[in-house]
Amino acid sequence: MSTDAQTTQDSSGGVAQAADTLTVTDNRTGKTYEVGITDGTVRAMDFRQMRVSDNDFGLMTYDPAYMNTASCRSAITFIDGDAGILEYRGYPIEQLAEHSTYLEVAYLLVYGELPTPAQLEEWTHLITIHTFVHENVKGFMQGFRHDAHPMGMLLGSVGALSTFYPDANEISDPENRMIQTIRLIAKMPTLAAFAFRHSNGQPYVYPDNDLRYAGNFLNMMYKMTELKYEPDPRLERALDILFILHADHEQNCSTSAVRSVGSSQVDPYSAMAAGISALYGPLHGGANEAVLRMLRRIGSKENIPDFVKGVKAGDERLMGFGHRVYKNYDPRAKIIKQAADDVFEVTGINPLLEIATELERIALEDEYFIERKLYPNVDFYSGLIYEAMGLPVAMFPVMFAIGRTSGWIAQWLEMVQDKEQKIARPRQIYTGLRTRDYVALDQRADAASPAA
Repeated sequence: MSTDAQTTQDSSGGVAQAADTLTVTDNRTGKTYEVGITDGTVRAMDFRQMRVSDNDFGLMTYDPAYMNTASCRSAITFIDGDAGILEYRGYPIEQLAEHSTYLEVAYLLVYGELPTPAQLEEWTHLITIHTFVHENVKGFMQGFRHDAHPMGMLLGSVGALSTFYPDANEISDPENRMIQTIRLIAKMPTLAAFAFRHSNGQPYVYPDNDLRYAGNFLNMMYKMTELKYEPDPRLERALDILFILHADHEQNCSTSAVRSVGSSQVDPYSAMAAGISALYGPLHGGANEAVLRMLRRIGSKENIPDFVKGVKAGDERLMGFGHRVYKNYDPRAKIIKQAADDVFEVTGINPLLEIATELERIALEDEYFIERKLYPNVDFYSGLIYEAMGLPVAMFPVMFAIGRTSGWIAQWLEMVQDKEQKIARPRQIYTGLRTRDYVALDQRADAASPAA
């Protein structure tokens, strides 16, 4: 197997560099094939031509969990995990977190460019006036048990929005797509806050159009008997930054779910519900909860050395460190660590912060973790912030979902307009039995129970 760079003569008579190719020799047949290389990838379908016989299906690629498979072309988010770089539409996350608001970043993700002052004003107005939900949604939410998980309530209510907006399935209409985009970004905090209040047995609080996006969410969660809720600007800004950091992260599990389900041309509410379902999982949206459990189990700074020994021996798991993509310090973790200072200034220091800070210091100086490129990720400090704000751990993935909505919808918009995309339908390697004759019920011997 080798790669070759070829040159061809272009239309003007000059010499142009052609796409690189991969030369593949199939040792089963002795045949050699040229496979094109574009953007550092080869097309899996190009391997279908490699057959042993005319009846052979052709070669497939096998890649569990899509560890090395690109499923789409995207211009939304760029990640360089080795260098610790995260960019939205080319803008470094550090600059966006410092200078932007969440709604400004949402506009960037959806439209591809930062808004002008007039565009941002109109966009903010449209989001604000669509934060209210139909009164029947309240009845829908009240149908959940008092102890229902907030993420399950969010999942159900977002999926239910497709019944409130039946025109949402007209996904080929650009104007229709945009109104659904606005509705989703606007209503997600409202539904999340309703889920929070429902869990606490409290009456729902309507949106306040005088407040900004993050402040309005705090209002819907925490307003009690006061005539006007005034969010603390430090908490409001910290929450806005967290939403920015969670807005998009390339083709992760939940984004892939949105794209996969959306490829069936279903309405965006159903596609977003698929993303929420994926985020519901403990390996995705529940990771910051695992960090808190770990810190509580450690108990005090004095116990950290023994805990680290346990990690090295394989008896303990270091949660909040390492990432499938990042082989460097997660850039989002640095920003969250800074935002935490403002939050704790308002709420008081979370007693777990001292343990987290010391654990991070030790891990970053230990060759064991350095060699394995285990650095803090976005989950390491976010849970501490949410807990300091008075949120139960069940709300952590809900907070994640609010910020991620703009990224999900941007990815969905890109997918439905991508002419290369078809309905998702992965292949499989069949490992079961074949061509068995049916046995009558009274002739079957006892057998082991079937696999679950």
